[in-house]
Amino acid sequence: MSWHLGRMCGFDLETTGVSVEADRIVTAAVVQCGGGQPTVAANWLADPGIEIPEGAAKVHGVTTEKARTKGKPAPEVVADILAALGQVIAAGIPLVAMNARYDLTLLDREAERYGLPPLPDAPVIDPLVLDKRADRYRRGKRNLTALCAHYEVELGAAHTSDADAIAACRVAWRIGATRPELAAMSLADLHQAQVGWAAEQAAGLQAHLRKTDPAAYCPPEWPLIPRQQNGER
Repeated sequence: MSWHLGRMCGFDLETTGVSVEADRIVTAAVVQCGGGQPTVAANWLADPGIEIPEGAAKVHGVTTEKARTKGKPAPEVVADILAALGQVIAAGIPLVAMNARYDLTLLDREAERYGLPPLPDAPVIDPLVLDKRADRYRRGKRNLTALCAHYEVELGAAHTSDADAIAACRVAWRIGATRPELAAMSLADLHQAQVGWAAEQAAGLQAHLRKTDPAAYCPPEWPLIPRQQNGER
């Protein structure tokens, strides 16, 4: 059976900002769906231990006050997420994450921050990487909202972790349904192919950005940027 017809696990984070090294998890969702089985969702609200900037709060709707009064301590949330994803990986279910490089790297840094073991290696499906590969010359944005519009996928409440996680799975399903050359690949081959495609895409973006910013850097690693040996968090 093709990967796009099997069980998937959407994973999404809403955070305090865009730095995988410095920012923290605010909300998270792990949503198993498809494969002819019921959808199973787990959601978390964390107290990240730092202020949530106003700009980030406007995106996902969680203020510092709400996180502090209703959220669980960040170390507990990170441990819970790692445990939930670990069970999914052990069951052989692929992880689906829109721009996986961001979510999985930030989760990895949170695990390091709290002395927790890293997530095991697992096959990952990244709708952003697949879309750029399948339709590289299409103009316009490539965020989740844009991909949902292009692939005619209902998004629901954008920038809520569970809605975004499910939407990412649906976009992956649509890409697999419309691109037989991708659907024909095994999960292992698809994952390895995305490693190369993501590196190519990062190089292209970096070259574009350096036209105006000579110091621009886009990390090529996917789905996880390796930890810095001597870097501060």
